[in-house]
Amino acid sequence: MTRIAIGADHAGYELKQHLVPRLRGLGHEVTDLGTNSAESVDYPPYCAAVGRAVRNGEADLGIVLGGSGQGEQLAANKVHGVRAALCNDLYTARMARSHNDANVLSMGARVVGEGLAEEIVDLFLATPFEGGRHQRRVEQLMAIEAEESGN
Repeated sequence: MTRIAIGADHAGYELKQHLVPRLRGLGHEVTDLGTNSAESVDYPPYCAAVGRAVRNGEADLGIVLGGSGQGEQLAANKVHGVRAALCNDLYTARMARSHNDANVLSMGARVVGEGLAEEIVDLFLATPFEGGRHQRRVEQLMAIEAEESGN
C-alpha cells in the first residue's frame, strides 16, 4: 500500500474524481487535498499542499492535476524536497521514477484521457528508483536546492 496525496485545480478536478476511488480500490491510502468542485480556482495552493504532504512524510508520493500539468509541476517543485515530474506519457513516468526518484507526479487532464492517466499512475507507482549513478545526480539536485535556499 502506498500513501498518496492528490490535489487538482478545476481543470484536473474530474480526473482526480476518477483516480481517487480507483486508487483506493487498489488498496492505496489516498488523501484528497482538493479542489472539491469544477469551479475555477488557482492551482498553486493545492499543489503546494500535496508537495508539503510528501515532504512532511504524510504521503509516500503525490499526484497533482491540472489542464496541462505544467503549472502544477512548477508549483509542487517550489516545495523543498519535492521532485515533481510532468508525465503525460508512459516513458516519462517510468524515467521520472527510475532515474530521477520523482516523488510527485503531475499530469494534464486536458492532455491525457482517463485510460492513459490510469496507466501513467500505475507505472509511476510501480517503478522503483534505480539508484546507482542516478543517486549521485539526485543528490546533486538536492544540493542545488539546499544551496539556493540558504540551508
